Amino acid sequence: MVIDELLRLILGVVWMVMIAHIIMSWLINFQVLNTQQPLVWQLWSGLNRLLEPLYAPVRRYLPDTRPLDLAPLAVFVALIALRNIILPAIFGLR
Repeated sequence: MVIDELLRLILGVVWMVMIAHIIMSWLINFQVLNTQQPLVWQLWSGLNRLLEPLYAPVRRYLPDTRPLDLAPLAVFVALIALRNIILPAIFGLR
């Protein structure tokens, strides 16, 4: 089905962007990357702008854990569930 393949493509792109964001946040937190460098800052701010519309609604419902942001983890788990469980059930695949 075309709709199923299109949704899987979109979810795959979002998944890859989230993986890049998560890895980059680890590298920044462990001071491997420096956000004072222009290229690093541009990549980091671009990824944040792309993913903030996904994270912001989730942050409203999660408890405030200041040093650790759980919104990316919650969105990542929801994305995997959507891609691997919900879409196949909707489109009758598997």
